[in-house]
Amino acid sequence: MICRSDIANLKTDILEKVGQKIIVKGSLGRSRAFEKEATIEKAYPNIFIVKYEENNRNVTYSYTDVLTRTVEVQVFDGDSYSPLIPPAPQPKLKKASLL
Repeated sequence: MICRSDIANLKTDILEKVGQKIIVKGSLGRSRAFEKEATIEKAYPNIFIVKYEENNRNVTYSYTDVLTRTVEVQVFDGDSYSPLIPPAPQPKLKKASLL
């Protein structure tokens, strides 16, 4: 469940990273995915604007898109890219016992 504090924290994180290079990953449906380099252009109360480098196109995303992992954002920190929010933990599977 997404809390208001999660959204507020993400907004401040993205606002601090305006102008930085990022990689946006997402799904186009039917097992098609995309991964593009971009720059965070502006941040507003409900959305943020990303400018893709390959075609100079602006795209808007909501903060809930990132929190629900509809899109993944990785930020360039000078040496490498790191995820804006940590990856979701994988649930541990219990072994079935044969009794």
